[in-house]
Amino acid sequence: MLGDKMPMKVIHFVTAIDRSLGGVSMYMQLLTKELGKIVDLIVVTRPTQNPLLLENCKVIYLPLPVSQLGNFRKQWIDILEEEHPDVVHINGIWMIQTWIIQREALKRGIRTYITLHGMLEPWILNRHPLKKKFALFLFQKKALKSATALIATADSEKENILQLGYNMNVITIPNGVDVANVGVKKGWKINKRILYMSRLHQKKGIELLLEVLEDLKDRLRNYEVIIAGEGESVYVASLKKRVGQIDLVNIVFVGGVYGESKWELYRNSDFFILPSYSENFGYVIAESLACGTPVITTQGTPWRDLETYHCGCWVRRDKDSLKQAVSRLLSLSDDELKKLGSNGRKLVEEKYSTKSVAVSLYNMYLQDKV
Repeated sequence: MLGDKMPMKVIHFVTAIDRSLGGVSMYMQLLTKELGKIVDLIVVTRPTQNPLLLENCKVIYLPLPVSQLGNFRKQWIDILEEEHPDVVHINGIWMIQTWIIQREALKRGIRTYITLHGMLEPWILNRHPLKKKFALFLFQKKALKSATALIATADSEKENILQLGYNMNVITIPNGVDVANVGVKKGWKINKRILYMSRLHQKKGIELLLEVLEDLKDRLRNYEVIIAGEGESVYVASLKKRVGQIDLVNIVFVGGVYGESKWELYRNSDFFILPSYSENFGYVIAESLACGTPVITTQGTPWRDLETYHCGCWVRRDKDSLKQAVSRLLSLSDDELKKLGSNGRKLVEEKYSTKSVAVSLYNMYLQDKV
């Protein structure tokens, strides 16, 4: 791996790697595949019902319920004493467990890094603000200040983190896609299918999408709109009830879609829509582009590249802007969709491969090594 030298040992902590949770879990699955080739990698997480398979690493499960904090701390200390990592890298904030992870590492002189995954974005901070202020006072501000570096996944996220002033060593390392193993669509013949695929959550702007679909129902008379993803049952039921009030548009909820079925959905759709309020990256956007399927998303996501690379629409998060973008893509010919799709694939290949992400993290760890 590194000649005759002992490889660097890195522990990544993440609260879950379950397939139903999307974003951060998927990030970890893709990251371990490449980072585990260049460091001795351990992932510490909690047990869940449908954990993703992680390659090139050892996975250790710890209990996360607050009622078991004492047991959690003891088991974590045992891991540190047994493994002696060079680096502890924490994914996510706002949980007391993440501070316990960091504090015990710092006591032993171990460098700690935190990837925020959008958890300091304005939209997130404005949700349950009193709880977040209490967490900042109790432990989170100290945790952020104590990290060797904070990791943002986009320059826009970095700017928001720096404005808060907790830690000025903020490094942008985008999330990655396993481009080599994602097949691009073989043709761009219009299928009259539009795709939304992500977690079903208020943050994702699905209600706004439904308003736009209703306004465009005459143009969408022969289209199929696929809503793919999982969410809390009450919220999903409310969305289905709302869909039942929209005439003429064939909107289908298909639940969570995984494996090759997921990639086929991307490839068989004319374009993809994610009207999110806030995304630190947006894996589904990168996945769609990797398949050669154009994307419409909002400026709540860090995807200005859609405009720069001419592979979709990056619009204000309001009904008129989203409606104009959908109307534009509905008007495109096969050849015009192919041009956008080919540009999107090129973008992901050039900027968002998982190998480049792993190398960037490794170089960061090396640079900070004493």
